[in-house]
Amino acid sequence: MVWFTVDLRVVDILWSFLASCFLLAFCAHKALSRYETCRLYMFFQDLIRYGKTKHLRRDDWLRTFDVPKRWFWHFYAVSLCWNGLLLALYLNFIFQQQSHPSWLTGILDILSGLPSTVSHVPQLSTLLVQLLLWVHSLRRLLECLFVSVFSDGAMHLVQYVFGLGYYIVLGLTVLCSDHLGKGTGALFSQLDWFHVAGVALFTGASLLQHQSMVLLARLRTGKSGTVETLAHRVPRGGLFELVSCPHYFSELLIYVSLSLVFGGLSLTWWIVVLYVLFSQALAAQLCHDFYISKYESYPKHRKAYIPFVL
Repeated sequence: MVWFTVDLRVVDILWSFLASCFLLAFCAHKALSRYETCRLYMFFQDLIRYGKTKHLRRDDWLRTFDVPKRWFWHFYAVSLCWNGLLLALYLNFIFQQQSHPSWLTGILDILSGLPSTVSHVPQLSTLLVQLLLWVHSLRRLLECLFVSVFSDGAMHLVQYVFGLGYYIVLGLTVLCSDHLGKGTGALFSQLDWFHVAGVALFTGASLLQHQSMVLLARLRTGKSGTVETLAHRVPRGGLFELVSCPHYFSELLIYVSLSLVFGGLSLTWWIVVLYVLFSQALAAQLCHDFYISKYESYPKHRKAYIPFVL
């Protein structure tokens, strides 16, 4: 097996920057809590919090940048359309031997450059990751629309714009693994153990995330499925018995599974995994802190994010 090289491209630098920002934000949140009366700290907290964790004292002008958290479904709708388009273009690229549109080729050239060597990532890996990303977006969209019960929580306008752009860049990142379409051999002859293992882990992590979303929704619905309250309650059952945010942990597992589908050959995707690790860790820590501050009897053995670790 040939492993990735260490040459950093624009797409690698971009994801490294984002991962570093969220790592710094996580460290800053943990270290600077004693400055909670400082206006700069309040602005920082307003940028990183959303939903139930956003209920903190802040200046009125900051509230002008609030948008409803229930708009999360916009992210997955955009992802479903955009990554569905990229998937269709890549299928056409592989089976019809037709070049990508010039606008897409131009973007991929900027993000990944023009490598002089053939990509070591199998085309089947790129196709599967793009397909699984589309499936993930479809599931999350359906959960937002038909499972989750959103309160009147808010998120920052910056978070909203970032979320819309996130899945656009993510889909392009997948195609950067084989943007010249050189691949390695006939498509279905490329099938290997890591494709099967990656899809299996993706399926298990997706089921875990769905179970977590259902358990969260049941905190606000009755046996008939109708909404009875929008109040926050202590989640129980499933992996909630070990961590406060299993839905964030399962998100990390989903991205690890996609790296496995790449056979561990994509340095870029490992950097994406680092970004997800840090960004979800920050969100999970904020939720964990909220539960601890709101409920005196909150289980002390629960971690925030990763069972028995963090």
